[in-house]
Amino acid sequence: MPDANSLYGPLDPAPDAGWTAAGPRMGFFTDTSVCIGCKACEVACKEWNAVPESGFDLLGMSYDNTGALTANSWRHVAFIEQPVPAGHRTATFAGNPTGGSAGATSAAVAAGTGSASGTNPGVPAGDADAAARMADAGSSTARDGTGTRFLGMPGAAPPGRGTGAETRTDFRWLMMSDVCKHCTHAACLDVCPTGSLFRTEFGTVVVQEDICNGCGYCISACPYGVIDQRKGDGRAWKCTLCYDRLGAGMTPACAQACPTESIQYGPLDELRERAAQRVATLHGRGVPEARLYGHDPTDGVGGDGAFFLLLDEPEVYGLPPDPVVTTRDLPRMWRRAGLAALAMTAAAVAAFVGGSS
Repeated sequence: MPDANSLYGPLDPAPDAGWTAAGPRMGFFTDTSVCIGCKACEVACKEWNAVPESGFDLLGMSYDNTGALTANSWRHVAFIEQPVPAGHRTATFAGNPTGGSAGATSAAVAAGTGSASGTNPGVPAGDADAAARMADAGSSTARDGTGTRFLGMPGAAPPGRGTGAETRTDFRWLMMSDVCKHCTHAACLDVCPTGSLFRTEFGTVVVQEDICNGCGYCISACPYGVIDQRKGDGRAWKCTLCYDRLGAGMTPACAQACPTESIQYGPLDELRERAAQRVATLHGRGVPEARLYGHDPTDGVGGDGAFFLLLDEPEVYGLPPDPVVTTRDLPRMWRRAGLAALAMTAAAVAAFVGGSS
């Protein structure tokens, strides 16, 4: 019989599901700070799991042609275009090891208008003032006295943007390879009437499509909106964390294909330690917005088997800020429903007895 806290609170999901000889819980850590949006994980997932092609959708709002996790996209690399002020970070070379400020030549190099050797095209060697003026201009069209045009960093100030660092804005892409979270407390498991969804010995959640009846309860129960029904099929599909590969001691296809190791696979406890170290490293490098999502065993889903390092708020990535397992209050709801039924029965009996007398 499941533990009393099987719908809430920390637990080890595999033993709770009856796996007496289960090993360490396995999972994914996705570090979005090194994701390059290559979509190799999407392709590898489709190839290994024989997932049907998703088609090529021109969304009209992004270079992302997949759009979301679906029955035919078990991995989805999101392209999030985000405008940011040009000067939103610490100035280049600020706080350098020598303790002094950056020189004019260094500033010119940082702006893309000079070289470390001091031989900038059109700028006389040693002319620090000219290099500084070019670096401070914040424009892609700085000129010297000879009329030579200097180009800044690519995309620094295209037509239509302001020329000052205070007014210019740039775009950054937040890449994120999204996937099923393999929750500790998985509402999809709780509501499945056929047992199609089950917990594996690795702590992951898998759909057995051959016994899925297409009722769709799991779709509405998932707090992340991961599970989807396939058109023309009706059954539910999602990431299995390559259950067949795990049983053979192999790495999931997406993690195996990731060229930057943005997707990391292994024992969940080790991944959490590694992720905490990565966040500390990014904070030390001047990226204070780096944070973990889904790693906390005390959150509303008991922690995720697939968690993420994000560079902005979860909502920016389309993730709920505080997910809660949708079946958490089922016992209390059933108790209240039972009390209401008893009250109605008592009222009906009282009315019958009173009327007959």
